[in-house]
Amino acid sequence: MAPAQRNVIILAICQGMSVSGLVILGIVAVLAGQLLSDDPAFASLPLAMQLTGTMLMTIPASLLMAKVGRRAGFIFGQIIGIAGGCLGAYALMYVKSFELLCVAGLLVGVSNAFWQYYRFAAVDTAGEDYKARAISYVLAGGLIAALVGPEVAKIAEDLFAPVAFAGSYLAYVGFCVAGILVLTSLNIPKPAEGWNISGGRPLQEIMRQPTFIVAVMSGMVGYGLMVLVMTATPLSMMACGFVFDDAAFIIQWHAFFMFAPGFLTGHLVRWFGVTVVIMTGTLFMLMAMIANTSGITIYNFWFGLVTLGIGWNFMFIGGTTLLTETYQPEEKAKVQAANDFLVFSTAAIASFSSGALQSLLGWNAVNLAVIAPALIVFCVAFWLRTRRHTTVIAERSTP
Repeated sequence: MAPAQRNVIILAICQGMSVSGLVILGIVAVLAGQLLSDDPAFASLPLAMQLTGTMLMTIPASLLMAKVGRRAGFIFGQIIGIAGGCLGAYALMYVKSFELLCVAGLLVGVSNAFWQYYRFAAVDTAGEDYKARAISYVLAGGLIAALVGPEVAKIAEDLFAPVAFAGSYLAYVGFCVAGILVLTSLNIPKPAEGWNISGGRPLQEIMRQPTFIVAVMSGMVGYGLMVLVMTATPLSMMACGFVFDDAAFIIQWHAFFMFAPGFLTGHLVRWFGVTVVIMTGTLFMLMAMIANTSGITIYNFWFGLVTLGIGWNFMFIGGTTLLTETYQPEEKAKVQAANDFLVFSTAAIASFSSGALQSLLGWNAVNLAVIAPALIVFCVAFWLRTRRHTTVIAERSTP
């Protein structure tokens, strides 16, 4: 087996375990926050702190891996995750501290910042024609999370009854430990000396490229809208009279359709072009909004979260693939860091907004907020596609 393919398999397995832990905390963090918080508007704060930690660590994580290599960086990130999971369990079991639960969320977010680079690490040893598929296959590893994460969440919820959700945080720790064991087999050469923050062109010059702008917008909006709606879903379902297992069931299907299309998305990029995939992703986001605002049955939540997952997959993989066109090897650390900082800043803002928006204005308001950003990304992706098509025609007509 070629080294690039072997690395993709290892990274896909690690992606699955990391996302399984994330899915568990994605289901319970808001509910645990609601349990410990005096104000329901702040229930989503522990989850928002996760995304804040990811946002704050995206740049340092990329630059650290530029010095120590991917494997060492990924393992270090998992160790931080272990600390965050243990602290979350301690906050729930012993001190009943909402503030400490938020700190635990911050540490989990710092850990998440490292493994978000699995998709970029897959490209490090991949050839040009394998890049889109490598990214897609690694993200498809998250399919493990859809099958395993919610089921573990159901089992772990009352593992330390009567203390709810402490077992969920310790289950997350278990996935971090398993991730470390698998990562020891990863074989990506340490970066060249030029892979650092000063390599290549100035970042401002790279960020002015139309391709960079569309790539980042796709990632920002795709991730932000997914987090906005997904974070509010358990709260809305509980308010509508559903139970924890119903919320876990919906999140399970959401996670499945976030990652299952990954086996096909890379091929769709090759067949139809990356901008078409991004535009299709925005249409799925709008379908999710329509489903979620059409009723409050289990079927509305199911279809809404399924189409939300597909939309995220197309927009995130499309944006990531497009981003790889914008930099040279010596520029990748700073460009990847800038991209993920912007993406997870948006996700953090969305998470902070979600609980308050749900509490103050309701479920429909959360979903109606999807419309404008999705339409903007559709338009800029269409513009880039038209621009590229015009350039190709001009080049062909030039003698």
